[in-house]
Amino acid sequence: MRVANAVTFPLSQFKPAHFDLSVTGKVATVTLNRPDKKNPLTFESYRELADFFQALNKDDEIKAVVVTGAGGNFCSGGDVFEIIQPLIAMNTKDLLAFTHMTGELVKVMRACPQPIIAAIDGICAGAGAIIAMASDLRYGTAKSKTAFLFNRVGLAGCDMGACAMLPRIIGQGRASELLYTGRILRGEEAERWGFLNRLIEADTLLSEAQAMAREISEGPTFAHAMTKRMMQMEWAMSVDDAIEAEAVAQALCMHTEDFTRAFHAFANKSQPVFEGD
Repeated sequence: MRVANAVTFPLSQFKPAHFDLSVTGKVATVTLNRPDKKNPLTFESYRELADFFQALNKDDEIKAVVVTGAGGNFCSGGDVFEIIQPLIAMNTKDLLAFTHMTGELVKVMRACPQPIIAAIDGICAGAGAIIAMASDLRYGTAKSKTAFLFNRVGLAGCDMGACAMLPRIIGQGRASELLYTGRILRGEEAERWGFLNRLIEADTLLSEAQAMAREISEGPTFAHAMTKRMMQMEWAMSVDDAIEAEAVAQALCMHTEDFTRAFHAFANKSQPVFEGD
């Protein structure tokens, strides 16, 4: 949550070398852009993505983020030859540094105040599936193929928070099935299970995800950030503690100008124009 005197980080200064970034109004769109390999991640893109989402904590202009992939696929996970192969030669200390670094990406995605929408077409596998999981909303197509395939490469399903987050999205039994088998979760089943919020035609997927991001960005964004923070915090709370925390959070939101604007708009039978303060 930003405070009133937070230092603004000019996102215009962020020039990623390992993904594409565009900003339209209050919405940033991140595009994983290695379509020839179905947009895999590298050591460098992991770090750069984490740096980007960390920087959003200090940006007062961006209010929502869309993450997508180029060329009809979302993300195929870690690049086999640029990540998997080097990992085989690493010692335990270096491997732990790598897994801490990948986990950091999820942490900063969940910690940034802006809601994140994943626009998922085609392959969404491994770390790509984790990026989708770590987003707040997931829009997909009937042709999307999501797979938490860590066991297929001899690893546990407990990667980058999957064992904590995936059961909360689709349920313990369904998450167990995906993490033990690594099988593909296709678009229609993913929507039915609640992993995808909506199924959309491929040619309008990105535009509809961006439209939702714009809608969110025009809302009471201080309150949106509070909602995201509380949803994250309340995973580790009892119901009583959550109710108490929400009482404090809502009281803070009642002290915002957006709350006052909403009242006056209602009284005047007009639509409120929120400004995020």
